[in-house]
Amino acid sequence: MDDLSPLRQQWLDRIKDAANPAAIEDVRLAALGKKGEISLKMRELGKMTPEERQTTGKALNALRDELDSALRARKASLDDAALESRLAEEWLDVSLPGRPRRQGTIHPVSQVMDEVTAIFADMGFAVAEGPQVETDWYNFDALNIAPEHPARQEHDTFFMHHAPGDNRPPHVLRTHTSPVQIRAMQAQGAPIRVIAPGRVYRMDMDQTHTPMFHQVEGLAIDRDISMAQLKWTVEEFFSAYFGTRVKTRFRASHFPFTEPSAEVDIQCSWVDGKLIVGEGDDWLEVLGSGMVHPNVLRAGGIDPTEWQGFAFGMGIDRIAMLKYGIPDLRAFFESDLRWLRHYGFMPGDVPSVAGGL
Repeated sequence: MDDLSPLRQQWLDRIKDAANPAAIEDVRLAALGKKGEISLKMRELGKMTPEERQTTGKALNALRDELDSALRARKASLDDAALESRLAEEWLDVSLPGRPRRQGTIHPVSQVMDEVTAIFADMGFAVAEGPQVETDWYNFDALNIAPEHPARQEHDTFFMHHAPGDNRPPHVLRTHTSPVQIRAMQAQGAPIRVIAPGRVYRMDMDQTHTPMFHQVEGLAIDRDISMAQLKWTVEEFFSAYFGTRVKTRFRASHFPFTEPSAEVDIQCSWVDGKLIVGEGDDWLEVLGSGMVHPNVLRAGGIDPTEWQGFAFGMGIDRIAMLKYGIPDLRAFFESDLRWLRHYGFMPGDVPSVAGGL
């Protein structure tokens, strides 16, 4: 085969003259493609003698590799030049402030729990906490709940599995935060003023119930606590929470852990299907309450002949639904951020109430 130097120089010049990526690709195909000049010459090796094939094949392989490297280098050079040109034309002022991004939202349950805690803190209530897996004694016995009470049946309560040979007392996922009151009394004694917010679990699932939900319970014990102070406390709370003066109505009821016991309703009205709290002739039940039963005081290590107090409990999820007009409790746990933004759950001012018991 003839000397490859002219051929080499010809293709190196064409590569050098390629002004853009498209031109480089055209040169590559013309030289190294299946029908390119170098490829066609490689096919002619079969017609040569072994000695010629060895010498010419080596030269052609070297030329192919050199042209391939030259093509890659030219493409990289053009890419660098294009980037430099783009950087010069698309100048960016890095001192400018960044583009604003949407802030995250606080989940409605967390937001309401913070609001509730802040309001009761202004009334002198500390926050007490306890385990979510409770013994049968703390969840039921200490709260004066009889063994035959429906809540102690497996169709109402989640009982924890015990392995064979495990002789510990029964354990349950707590059905209310009332066990926290017993633990707080045992730890602090009297006088005491606490709220117990947290998760609770019951076997229930519909538009207004879920297997896991949130409660807040309050406990105040002193020597002269009365139902009148209970009424003042819940009225001040709801007035601060809903942002308007709210009247309450107490109806006689029965709870094993309080005596006397009362359901508490708040004044409201319905206008075009929308709930308005604090005005109108309607009433809506929102919580249970009463004076702490002597047996519960004894379970907490407090002498009922010297001390007395009140307790109350309400669903945090439910009062969130009332305040923000949310129709279905399940939406709290099955929705996405668009749903939360629709109801306006963003960080905001925390309500406060002045005064005390």
